[in-house]
Amino acid sequence: MSKKIKISPSILSADFSKLGEEIVSLDQAGADYIHVDVMDGHFVPNITIGPEIIKRLRPYTKKVFDVHLMISPVDKYIKDFANAGADIITFHPEATKDINKTIDLIKSFSKKVGISLKPHSQTELILDHLSSIDLILVMSVEPGFGGQKFMPEVLPKLEALKKIISEKNLNIDLEIDGGINFDNCEIAKNAGANILVSGSTIFKENNGNLKKNIGLLRSK
Repeated sequence: MSKKIKISPSILSADFSKLGEEIVSLDQAGADYIHVDVMDGHFVPNITIGPEIIKRLRPYTKKVFDVHLMISPVDKYIKDFANAGADIITFHPEATKDINKTIDLIKSFSKKVGISLKPHSQTELILDHLSSIDLILVMSVEPGFGGQKFMPEVLPKLEALKKIISEKNLNIDLEIDGGINFDNCEIAKNAGANILVSGSTIFKENNGNLKKNIGLLRSK
């Protein structure tokens, strides 16, 4: 059974001078999740926001906070992000010495667990952990900065993961993030993605009409 398509707007493309208002607008525009990119300037070459900001943003919406940790070492910060209000905590296998330990740590705070694969990260890194996780985030750009061009070469990875999930009858969401727009969202969905992360397209297309842009990404 195919899962309902969900849209997770990335606040990396929002106006950081009024983030609370931006989140209220996304909520009212029909976003399913709020995607929060956390970067540390070490694991990826950029620095974004930390748990204190997420804590301040949490009261603005009841929507799921879909938090993507691009930080290393990741374990020492999981408690802070969990307590700040993250609902899904996604990490990279390369950012931990023990994937099982990191999964268990996230679960100990009653949060959903995601694992992210960079464009050149092999699916073999996560195959032994599929029964323990809720989400796989396939990056279709190199993580670090918004506004990059979509890399279609990651689609076979998405298709392969979808096949494995179906064959094993697992309840895992497949999320894709990186350069998702109106031209490529359909091929991403056809490859198996049921959650689309999009920043620039949602905030900038059609004169910033959030509701229209979320609807187009969902229905195309």
